[in-house]
Amino acid sequence: MTEPTAKQSDLTAGPGGVMTEEVGVVTGDLTLRTEFAGGNVVLKVQYKDADEWYAVTGGKAGLKDPADLDAVHTIALALLNRPAG
Repeated sequence: MTEPTAKQSDLTAGPGGVMTEEVGVVTGDLTLRTEFAGGNVVLKVQYKDADEWYAVTGGKAGLKDPADLDAVHTIALALLNRPAG
């Protein structure tokens, strides 16, 4: 069975938003994408239904087992999704 190389979920960023490398803070309704490639996991966000993706500041780390992608995505989503602030 092949492990997934990416997971995506929608979220609502809290008042502080999500800091990105390319454009600074993004807020509101976003999509989080957690990608696995070359032994690393990378977090990216986009405004919901937009075309551009932005790297989350500090959102890259080594990941030895691609089977852990789901757990990393779940944790990142829980940290970034704060619809109530």
